[in-house]
Order: sequence, then C-alpha cells, then structure tokens
Amino acid sequence: MTGGMDGHAEDRGRVYQASGDQHINEHHHYGGEITGPLGPDSVRRPAVGRPPVVLRDRTEVMERLRASVEAGRGGEVYVLYGMGGCGKTAVACAFFQEATGAYGRAGLWVNASDRASLRAGMLAVAADRGAGDGELLAARNGLRPAADLVWQHLDRSAEPWLLVLDNADEPEILRDGSWLRTSPRGTVVVTTRRAAARWWAGAELQHIGVLPREDAALVLRDLAPDSGTAEQAAQIADRLGRLPLALTLAGGFLSHQVLDPWTLDAYAHHLDEDERVQLIDQGADALSEADPRHLVGLTWQLTLDAFEARGLPEAAALLRLLARFAPEPLPLSLLNRADIGGVLPRARTEAALRALLDQSLTELVDVGVRCVQSHGVLLDSVSAATPAERLPALDTTAVRLLDAAVPAVPDAGPYDPQLRLLVPHALALLRRIGEPSTVAAALAVATRLSVALHRTGDYLSAWDTSRAVADLAQHSLGADHRLVLAARSRAGRALFRLGRYAEAESSLRGVRALQERLFGADDPDTLDSGYGLQLVLANLGKREESLALLRATVAGRRTALGPAHPLTLRARASLLEMLPASEVVTEEGGSLLSLPSECARLLGPDHTVTLGAGHNHAWALYLLGRFEAADEEMRLVAEAYLRRFGPEYPIVLAARQLFSRTRSALGHVDAGIELMADVVARRERGLGAEHPFTVASRRLMDEYRSGRWRPPQPPGA
Repeated sequence: MTGGMDGHAEDRGRVYQASGDQHINEHHHYGGEITGPLGPDSVRRPAVGRPPVVLRDRTEVMERLRASVEAGRGGEVYVLYGMGGCGKTAVACAFFQEATGAYGRAGLWVNASDRASLRAGMLAVAADRGAGDGELLAARNGLRPAADLVWQHLDRSAEPWLLVLDNADEPEILRDGSWLRTSPRGTVVVTTRRAAARWWAGAELQHIGVLPREDAALVLRDLAPDSGTAEQAAQIADRLGRLPLALTLAGGFLSHQVLDPWTLDAYAHHLDEDERVQLIDQGADALSEADPRHLVGLTWQLTLDAFEARGLPEAAALLRLLARFAPEPLPLSLLNRADIGGVLPRARTEAALRALLDQSLTELVDVGVRCVQSHGVLLDSVSAATPAERLPALDTTAVRLLDAAVPAVPDAGPYDPQLRLLVPHALALLRRIGEPSTVAAALAVATRLSVALHRTGDYLSAWDTSRAVADLAQHSLGADHRLVLAARSRAGRALFRLGRYAEAESSLRGVRALQERLFGADDPDTLDSGYGLQLVLANLGKREESLALLRATVAGRRTALGPAHPLTLRARASLLEMLPASEVVTEEGGSLLSLPSECARLLGPDHTVTLGAGHNHAWALYLLGRFEAADEEMRLVAEAYLRRFGPEYPIVLAARQLFSRTRSALGHVDAGIELMADVVARRERGLGAEHPFTVASRRLMDEYRSGRWRPPQPPGA
C-alpha cells in the first residue's frame, strides 16, 4: 500500500476509501432495467390480428367445441391442426368469444409460439387465477416449478375456464415443460401446424382445412360486399385455393381501395398479370406491425427457418422441390427415385417428407394412387422465395423425376390413373422453368406423357396435354422448335381419335408442312405427322391421297429407321388395311401378306405391332373372301386384345367389330348382331353417340338387323 487515495470507479461502480475503519451498507435499485420476458398485456382477450367478420363453415368442429364447455364438462384437450393460414386461430377465437359469452367460461389466451412467450403467458394465467406475487417471483426465478404453479391454480379455479394455447408449432416446448395438462375445471384448445398424433397423446385432433367454395366466396363478400357478384367471388376463391388467410387478405385489399376501387374481375386480372403472393399480401394492414403469420408470403418461412435451425435442411429442400410442381396430388413413387439426389440425399427423403407432414405443409391423399398434395398458395410462396441460384438444380431434378415416372416407350394398354395425375405437374414445370434447355427437356417428357395417355385410349387428356404443353413451351422455344412441332403433331393425332376430323386434318397438314420445310421429308418427325395425317384422310374419304402418303411414310421410315423398326412395321401393317384386295396380294412382291409372321419373328408374338399386323391381316383376308381364315385370325386377335386391354379399350372394340363381320360372313348373323350391340353400347359410353366411330358401328348393326348387309365380294368374283 502506498497510503494514497488513488481508487477509481467506472460506469455505475463506486469505490469507498478511508484511512480508518468504516462500516458501509449500500442498497442499489435500478428501476430502469427488467430481466426476463415481459408478460402479455392481457390473457383475457385473444391476441389475434384480424378476426373474421363472420366465421364461415367450421360448423362440425364448432359444435364439438361447444359441447366441451357445457355445464359439468371439463378435462378435455382439443388440438386444431392444419397448414399456416387455414384459419385455426380464427376458429379458436370464435369459440373463445362464445365460451366467454354464452357459456360463461373464464377465457384465457396464451401465445405458445416460443418458450419465452409461453412461460410468460402461463404465469400470467396463474396470476389471473389467484397466484400471489411471492409464488410468481419464485417461479420466475426458477425456485419452484412454473408449470406446477400454473396448473395448481387452474385446478383450484372457482370459475370453469377455457385455455387457448395459440400457435403451438413447437410442441416440444409444451412437452419439455409439462405445460399441456388437463383439469376437470376447464377445457384446453391448442392451435398448431404439427399434425403428428405422437405430440398430442390423449387429445382430440381436429383438422382445419380450406373452406368449401360457397363459404370461401362469402369470406370475400363479407369484407368487400360491393366488389362483384357471388360467382365472381367464388372464382377468386378458387384461384386463392380457398385458403382463409389469402381470402382475408384479398378481401381486405379490395375493401381498402379508395381512389380507384378494384372489382373482383380486376383483382382476377392482376392475379394473372402480377406476382400472386405479393398481390395477396397487399391486403395486410399497412399501419400494423408486420406479423409473418398474417402474410402468405412469410407465414411458411417460419417453418423453413425452423427446419434449418433443427438440422433438417432436407425438409426445406424437399418443399422447394414440391414447389416446382402443381398443387395437385403427386404420386409418392415419383419422389422415391435416385434422381432426387440432385436436391437432397435419397436416404433422407423419408425423414424430410415426415417433417413436412408433421408441419401440415403437405398431406397424404389416396386417389387410387398414394400421393402427396400441397396448397397452391403455399407452393407459390415457397417458389417466390426460393433463391435464384437453387433453381437450376431444382428444375433439373423435377424434370428427371417426372421423366422417370413416364413410360420410356409408351405402349398401348389399359387406363393408367397415374398418367393423368402427372399432367398438371408437367404443365406446372413448363410454367415455372425459365432456362430454355430445361424447358426443352420438360417439353419432351410432357409430349411423351401425352403419347402414353393417347395409347391408353384417354384421347381427350392426350389432346389437352399436348396442346397445352406446346403453347407453354412456345414462349421460350419458339413456334418452329422441333419439340413444339412434335407436341402439336400429337395434338392433331388426338383430334382424329376424338372424331374431329376437319380440325385434325388442318392441324396435321400445317405441322407436317413446317416439319418438311425445316427438317426434310424423310425426317422421323415429319414422317410421324404424315402417318397421322393419312389416317385422317382415309376416314374423310380421301383414300388416294391417304394411300400415297402412307406409301411415302413406309419408304421414309425404311430409310430413316430401318426395315425392322416397330414404326416401319406399323406403317406396313397399315397397308394391309388401306390397300384394295386386288393390290394387297401383289404388294411388295406378294410378301405383305406374310407381315404378321415377320413381326412375330422380329418383335415377338405379343408385341402391339404384331397384334395390329394380325388385325389388319384378318381384314385383308376378309376383303379377299377368305372368311374362315379371317374369322379364326380375328378371334385369336380379339381374345389377345381383350386379355391385355380390357373390354372398353378402343382397339378391342375395333377388333370385335371386324369379328362381327367375319362371323356374319360365315352365316352367324345373330352372333354378329350381339357383338355389335355390345360395341355400340361401349362406344356410346366412351366416345359419345355422335362420334364417327359410334355412328359407323350403329349403321353396321342396323344393316345386320334389316338384312341389308352383304359380305364383300372377292376380286374376280
């Protein structure tokens, strides 16, 4: 010690020095600093953003909840779960108002979105139910279990109560602190995005989904009654996926317009023209502090952030991948492929999908095929927020997954429900992808999908798909792109099968002319369009032009593809049907009539082209007057078709129609009538009464019944 007075203090510290002994007592009071979370302003009122003007739909769940607060009821927990924005809090709020009003319950509302808010809110509940300052201070300081204190006072409550734990999207918080319990004195309602039953043992789970169409339209009209008609509101509601948050924001936007109020039609137009998510979020109250849960563009980002924080980046990656597809059922098998490794490890796909299901970001649906489905506004929101540098990998992976789900070489076959499920996803990819080479890859897959639909007899879906994908891809690839023209050619082929011959002829002539100019007459794509066009011309009665085009197709395919290629053999088989009897025996030096055995040798006896060659060969024999041989061959072909395709398939009906001719030619007219009655009935169901194929079948049946029908006369007879 030097004996000097050299002590000093910093900030709020003090130094006392003396040359003799002193005893000092000092008390510090810093009223300006409060440690720990602040409690809520009130637990007696719902802490919600914009409650609905009227709660629409939800009748069943509200009846169940009302029953829980009738006199003498208690000890129950109800979990309202669903995706963000579906109106869980709105249901809880409406029930809270009824329970505290008509049913006389003490209402207690706690924000359970995080540990601090939950703890502060529950201690405020304890205070409301009579906990003293000393008890609360001990709980806050960790000197006594906080949850035990809260539930002790809830159990002792003189009034029956309703406790709402809102936004409990991290049920681990409730479990770890033992905050969620039951009491005979009250009812608990939890709102959450977490759907897994393991979090809510003993609770009654109630899914809250999107609204029915009529009720969704009423939400818009409640908020903006003068903006348009009920049907216009319903159309907007459909566009918004009938999601309550999106409907509320849209209605709020329309009701707040002052200088130039929009109609519902104007809003629909801007949904088409503008970024949908940003337009919807303009309906939020501009003067209120932004709450991510009240904006469709941000509400799901909370969950994505939580995935990252919990070490589950694969879940976020999977959701971004799903956002490249459509808000329609997506077959689960599409996600269970090695190609998904471009976005997340395949071994982690199961865990990632379970996480999305648990957070109500997607749901399992069974439409005859097990699928996963997500809401359209959610997918748009996630897509809009996806960093640009991630898009190439996402788009490439999505196209490869779709590619693997479509048959590599579509073949004739029975109806396959999975094919139609893939169509909206192919269209969604073409809408979302911007890079031309990836657009081209997606278009190639989508066109192959339309071929697969066509070959299962689903001609309307095939036409819709090929036409739509060509229109979408044309924006980035151009009208003269090879793949765009190929898609338009497939649309023309489908129009023919739909009986729209004039449209099919116009379409295929135009496409073929462009292909011939751009790629040459013997290019495989040009030849494909020519083959389709000759079918149309034959059915329009332009047989000479049709036959000339068919011969050119056969020659071109021989050169371009080789004589043993299935498409070359298919074109040659068509000659068996198109040539008159006098020519079929001399065609190809007389070798055309041996085509079925050639096809069987090259392709196998059960190949579709082999069966088709047998079908057309039977027709040639029928024209040649060889009725017994034609009848036997047609019987075998018809039976093979029936086993493979089922009784409704178009080619089965065509085979049975020819079989009726051979039966009748052999004198079994009653059998022919019976066969045709079945063909007519099935074609009326499948194609319609006015389709040319149906009309022709009905005419043949009438000829049998009237006795006017006569078998063909063989050449030289």
